[in-house]
Amino acid sequence: MNNKELVLKATGELFGDRDPSAVDRWVSPDYRQHSSLVADGPEALRGLVSTLPDGFRYELARVVADGDLVALHGVYHGFGPQSLVAFDLFRVQDGKLAEHWDALTPVVEETASGRSQMDGPARPTGEDTERSRALVEEFAQRILQDADYSALTDYISTETYLQHNPEAADGLDGFGAAAAKWAEQGRNLVYKTVHRVVAEGDLVLLQSEGEFGEPVAYWDLFRVRDGKIVEHWDVITPVPAALPHPNGLF
Repeated sequence: MNNKELVLKATGELFGDRDPSAVDRWVSPDYRQHSSLVADGPEALRGLVSTLPDGFRYELARVVADGDLVALHGVYHGFGPQSLVAFDLFRVQDGKLAEHWDALTPVVEETASGRSQMDGPARPTGEDTERSRALVEEFAQRILQDADYSALTDYISTETYLQHNPEAADGLDGFGAAAAKWAEQGRNLVYKTVHRVVAEGDLVLLQSEGEFGEPVAYWDLFRVRDGKIVEHWDVITPVPAALPHPNGLF
């Protein structure tokens, strides 16, 4: 069983079957937690799974696996009053879930692009993983961190740029209009640090921190085709002042 299969099996039993005993099979005794919802250790996770309501379900959209890291992109239903779009990132060690990060944001029914926050290709394609990674890493440094927007077309396709951020329409014009609106609201896109890059085929996930009118965690998933970024999904979530554990969000 590879790491992708392991994470899908483990999360299926934990959050699909809502089976607390799955913690014993799949979770490391030293499980490190970065979610704002639960503390470190397998017993805290067991407590969370044990209290999931009957109407709870998880809808998986896509998976990206890269070495010991496996990222899930999906929607939690019944976790609260609103359905939540989520990125979950797991680190696998010795056949167990050893560490977890996540980001959650409410589902938005009407988006600027007409696309949902989740639709689009579900599986990574045969694009060269390292070439996709290198492109997005360079984009992250030059555009997101250094804010050199004059080079935007070096990285994003001028022909096809499909957008799943609910406030941005498709294309570079759509992104530009959204960025201008955010700036007027005092929400400038400021990326300070890229913490992790998870790449498989044409899909590359960035986990970053910065500011968006307040301290935030940025989770950006990009799809690459023919050397350009052609699609984007994201979750932007505030960084809480305190967590139930000392690890921080990153």
